[in-house]
Amino acid sequence: MKTKELPLDDFLLDLRRKGFKFADDVIGFIYFGKQYTGACDSIIKAAIEITLKTQKEFDGSFYISILESLKQNNVHSRHQAFEYAEKIGLITK
Repeated sequence: MKTKELPLDDFLLDLRRKGFKFADDVIGFIYFGKQYTGACDSIIKAAIEITLKTQKEFDGSFYISILESLKQNNVHSRHQAFEYAEKIGLITK
């Protein structure tokens, strides 16, 4: 997925066009996670992607857990987020 140049709003619209239709409460939860962790859009988008890749649907508690973990491990980019997810065994290349 091309995500780095899209703001979060556009990223969510792009996911919708690709068939991921999030209910309003899920969208609200995504923004809650952003505010709760203070993460930048690139980390939020990476957390959403990792959540969807590993859970096959949006799982709010998994998403928050990933965000907190990325924040605690000083992850600052999408690339670092995916490297971290691979390192802890969530995804494979």
